[in-house]
Amino acid sequence: MKIHVLDAVNQGAAAGILLTALLVTQSPALAQPADLVSRTALRVCADPANMPFSNKAGEGFENKIAELLAADLKLPLEYTWFPQATGFVRNTLGAKRCDVVMGYVAASEVMQNTNPYYKSAWVLVYPKDGDLKGVEALDDPRLKDKRLGIVAGAPPATVMATNGLMARAKPYALMVDRRYESPAEEMLKDIASGEVDAGILWGPIAGYYVKKSGAPLAIMPLLHETKAVPMTYRITVGLRHGETEWKHHLNEFLAARQAEIQSILLQYGVPLLDEQDKPITGQ
Repeated sequence: MKIHVLDAVNQGAAAGILLTALLVTQSPALAQPADLVSRTALRVCADPANMPFSNKAGEGFENKIAELLAADLKLPLEYTWFPQATGFVRNTLGAKRCDVVMGYVAASEVMQNTNPYYKSAWVLVYPKDGDLKGVEALDDPRLKDKRLGIVAGAPPATVMATNGLMARAKPYALMVDRRYESPAEEMLKDIASGEVDAGILWGPIAGYYVKKSGAPLAIMPLLHETKAVPMTYRITVGLRHGETEWKHHLNEFLAARQAEIQSILLQYGVPLLDEQDKPITGQ
């Protein structure tokens, strides 16, 4: 989630509304005088160092999806960079310095959401051929004497606690400056070295860094948990409340370009799920 899910989401000067005479030359989807969406550029709020989602070099999958959207709008792409930390939404989207956040968990109250464009899950990562091979849930007896890595404050920590797995757990920071620290990579190195036996990460982060490392690690979506804490999340594009026409246009874009968006996500190793929580492989 970036959680959206995980590393908090990207959050100024207000953008002025263009004259009606100028608006009539624009696409009807953008010609809404009540909103504050720029008519001269696609303005995106993003973290400058938060792979695999985004970075200043444009290497993240949210960067690539933003490029598709800008091409669809026939507008140049502009970024407002701000770390995914406390104050992100307030200082970017809320300050009218940009018009979209390319990845945000569905049902958020701090911003309006488009229709979801992908669904993923928290995953358990462990050596492929080790004694945890085949573990699919945190109540598996094989985990009882294991040391697990967990992102501090993440939803799976609650499930770990109810299963008595926190006493030996190793916590990894949630809110860090990703220019200097990468908790996910640190956790994967610890799994490879045996410092921890397994680790729990948000799926898109795990998929990307496991693929990048080339390490023989299994990625198991946590789809069989019976506790009240959700392990799967739908991810949307976030925008300001009240900008209805802009939301409609974004939903049309997501529907029309779904195949291309899904292809991008799979290239980055994102473990995608359909609405029945079945893996999407693209094959």
